[in-house]
Amino acid sequence: MPANQGERARRRLSTGERREQLLTVGARLFSESPYDEVWIEQVADLAGVSRGLLYHYFPTKRDFFAAVVERESERMLRMTAAEPGVPAREQLTAGLDTYLGYVEAHAHGFRAFHRADAAGDQAVRKVYQRALAAQEKQILAALAADPEFGPAFEGAPHLRLAVRGWLAFTTAVCLEWLREGELSRDQVRDLCARALLGAIA
Repeated sequence: MPANQGERARRRLSTGERREQLLTVGARLFSESPYDEVWIEQVADLAGVSRGLLYHYFPTKRDFFAAVVERESERMLRMTAAEPGVPAREQLTAGLDTYLGYVEAHAHGFRAFHRADAAGDQAVRKVYQRALAAQEKQILAALAADPEFGPAFEGAPHLRLAVRGWLAFTTAVCLEWLREGELSRDQVRDLCARALLGAIA
């Protein structure tokens, strides 16, 4: 493609479309390679933009990674959103299947996200905390609306802590699963499902 045609194509993208394009490229790269092996130059090259333009949208690599993680976290929330009328036990199994499939397909990004949080990176930590709070709220809402579990939620503040602890447990299990790979996805799913059901029993 001649340079002027490429320039015209580049200008056709709105600010929002360009940002979305960059985040899509970033999500792919971070899912394929460890954080330290992803370079801003790669992102700019694959997106067909200058490095300066990329830095205009995201001042640092950490800012870019945090934005990628936030976008993916929001996507995961949509993918695992509760379905009205479907029993919580069924939704738990289906939601975990979706979640574990995502973790498996984006192993590098999943590890990098949790390593960055443990290292105390503030940009990623804020995204991490928002993502956990949203997951917690989504799970609690689904359980509270369920005929089987809903009645137990009245006057039971410990259930919020149980769900919060379960999210930490699930993260630890997933990281170990990615490292060791001894269990199948179904086994990990069943382990995590039993843990939540046991915690809120």
